[in-house]
Amino acid sequence: MDGHQGLMALVESAWQEMDGSDAGRRHLCLDAISDVLETGRLTQDRVERTVERLVAVALSGESHMVQEAALHAVCTASTYHELPYRVVEPLAAGVDGFEPLLVAYVLAVLGCTHDQAALPVVERFLGHPDPEVRREASDAVTELRWHRGPA
Repeated sequence: MDGHQGLMALVESAWQEMDGSDAGRRHLCLDAISDVLETGRLTQDRVERTVERLVAVALSGESHMVQEAALHAVCTASTYHELPYRVVEPLAAGVDGFEPLLVAYVLAVLGCTHDQAALPVVERFLGHPDPEVRREASDAVTELRWHRGPA
């Protein structure tokens, strides 16, 4: 088994262990997936499929701890891999259902896509009552506009 296969085996093992586990254990499984994403050694296809599953967990309405762990893992993926907007678009659609701490994660991820389709979603949060959300929205808008290129 090569390094890539070993990493994927760790990810699959974590997904399997999530089934039927309590929230605390599910949180640890998501942390393990985040650790693998942080290596930057998965193929783009594997990363995208893993992030799609993480997005589904984040939107599942599970405990705050599980949702935060899933979004943290998506943020980790967006730091080490270029995520297409289509992969995280469900987060953009569901962002209004999150509490401010989780909204900040979503805005960071949307900014990292560098996709202009995320801009209207992110701009809506520039006037949010929570200062952390406003700051993250401002950073994401800057990131998105910077990558827009010349007009």
